[in-house]
Amino acid sequence: MTRTPRPGIEALDLLAAYEAHAVLGSKFRSDMLHIALATVADVDLLVSWNFKHIVRFDKIRLFNAVNLEQGYKALSIHSPREVTTRDRDSNPSR
Repeated sequence: MTRTPRPGIEALDLLAAYEAHAVLGSKFRSDMLHIALATVADVDLLVSWNFKHIVRFDKIRLFNAVNLEQGYKALSIHSPREVTTRDRDSNPSR
């Protein structure tokens, strides 16, 4: 039987802080948990195609304000296009 891992208390506490600051609506709790897990895991960079709730300058600032308030470092959040070089390598004039 495969057991699904559960988020740790640190990530859930950070999620609660995002909710308290209304970073996103409660309907998008899974998106906030995604950011909380990455933050608690101390990742250097989160790459996402979620332009509606995650890869938005205003939301990134809100997430990071809460992260700093809670004693975590700011999380770099970018779209795949910002961190890949495939298109630039195939067309050097860009």
